[in-house]
Amino acid sequence: MRKALGITVALAMALMAGTASAADKVTLQLKWVAQAQFAGYFVAKDKGFYEEAGLDVEIKPGGPDIAPEQVIAGGGADVIVDWMGGALAAREKGVGLVNIAQPYKKAGMELVCPKDGPVQTEADFKGHTLGVWFYGNEYPFFAWMNKLGLSTEGGADGVTVLKQSFDVQPLIQKQADCISVMTYNEYWQLIDAGYKPEDLIVFNYSAMGNDLLEDGLYAMEDKLADPAFKDKMVRFVTASMKGWEYAIANPDEAAGIVMENGGQDENHQKRMMGEVAKLIGEPDAKLIPAAYERTAKALLDQKIITKEPSGAWTSEITDAMK
Repeated sequence: MRKALGITVALAMALMAGTASAADKVTLQLKWVAQAQFAGYFVAKDKGFYEEAGLDVEIKPGGPDIAPEQVIAGGGADVIVDWMGGALAAREKGVGLVNIAQPYKKAGMELVCPKDGPVQTEADFKGHTLGVWFYGNEYPFFAWMNKLGLSTEGGADGVTVLKQSFDVQPLIQKQADCISVMTYNEYWQLIDAGYKPEDLIVFNYSAMGNDLLEDGLYAMEDKLADPAFKDKMVRFVTASMKGWEYAIANPDEAAGIVMENGGQDENHQKRMMGEVAKLIGEPDAKLIPAAYERTAKALLDQKIITKEPSGAWTSEITDAMK
């Protein structure tokens, strides 16, 4: 009996091992460091949603020296979080990125200026220094300046562009008259630094109708031609949105999970989670075609891309979600 029991246990363990090894591996490359901006993915992994979907997901944090487009082009990821501007620019250069899902419905980018400074309205931009991040984050800003008819080469009739660091120091140290912030991150860094909301003039891209699509999920076009990979992406996006739904409903727990994965300052992560939820809205991951068209047109007008994109997004993944 003992021998038979031992054989049974061994068989059970072998079956368990076989089941574990059967999980499909997926590598996700984030656009930035671990923070609540990406809470849904960390929550999906922590709560076992990926595992339930038969996936073994590795989440790779980003950083100032990491370009998701380059990572996936080099085979270092199966799917990336990216902004549409950067993805379309990379696609035109030969990196076959396709938007397979769009968790963020609204943009979180803003330009903020001190109320006691020289910039009060868009008409005051001329002759002043405005800060913006690069590495693909600059496209919404340049598209906005183009819409206003302002040169970004400096001078009395244009604006001087400061290549902004990924913090709020350029405003604090008065290196720029206005700087770029995200509603969920740097804006609150300014508040923590002593600014009050009433001390700031805020130009919100979404409110002005200048928003371009931000955090979407992108995979390579050639891989999407494989039915097995496409099925894996359907399961990945479905589980990810389950993670986002849970994170939005349980923001404090989600912030804690982010902290366990390398996030900094738990109170900041909790606040960020609340702001991110506003940008996601209904967590269905469906791309809004009008938002895509607005983004593509802005890039074309600015000549960031030179031809109308084709095949840059698909609804096949989100249409197949259960």
